[in-house]
Amino acid sequence: MSGAFETHRLGHPRVHRRCTESTNELARELAARGAPHGTLVTADAQRAGRGRHGRTWWAPARSSLLMSLVLREAPPLLPLAAPLAVCDAVSETVGVEALVKWPNDVVLAEPSPSLSGVLQLRKLAGILVEGRPQEGCVILGIGVNVSISIDAIPPELQGTLATLAQPRSAIERLLASALRALERRLAESDELTLEGWRERDALRGHEVTWSTTAAGAERAGGRAEGIDGEGRLIVALDDGSRLALEAGEVHLAR
Repeated sequence: MSGAFETHRLGHPRVHRRCTESTNELARELAARGAPHGTLVTADAQRAGRGRHGRTWWAPARSSLLMSLVLREAPPLLPLAAPLAVCDAVSETVGVEALVKWPNDVVLAEPSPSLSGVLQLRKLAGILVEGRPQEGCVILGIGVNVSISIDAIPPELQGTLATLAQPRSAIERLLASALRALERRLAESDELTLEGWRERDALRGHEVTWSTTAAGAERAGGRAEGIDGEGRLIVALDDGSRLALEAGEVHLAR
């Protein structure tokens, strides 16, 4: 399948707020009032920023790239293409090679300081895709930790978050790069998106666990074997069978 989505208008018009409840929510409101494809919402801070599954997105004011786009059309593999675009932008802007963690996180990988031979993934960026069929659009939210100081990260998040540790001036440069990268990634074929994901897959070949209940109380485990043509995570189980996960939270086994 060839890319067939118009992306050359991404970032125009742009609405910026010093502080807003949520860039995704503001983008949704603008879309409901007829905002065109490519409308960009950015903010220095959010009072109620959110990630997947309704979690709060923590970020001190003027420390992160906080952006949402109104997409009147979007490719089926948008949840895979968007984090790849963030990886591209991070590499272009600051020379850091990030990885993707299924289903749509951007992470930095490093050896665990306490467990020999164990990989530790720290979350650098999150993607939130919210479909609004009744409004004829998709809202794509992206948050990247750009200039957060390691010392400012709350104790409960230490060891799980990553930051580029760049000056605040890097936020606008990263935004420009991210828009260019999104132009490329959203227009490419599904095959190229899948190939790009497999090249940056942080989980492939590693033992992982995932929740088997909505509350997350019970967990199952297996070895991640990459993604299939629909973007599902393939896991090899101990009994020799394979499972395709369509959604959920997956973590490296400890």
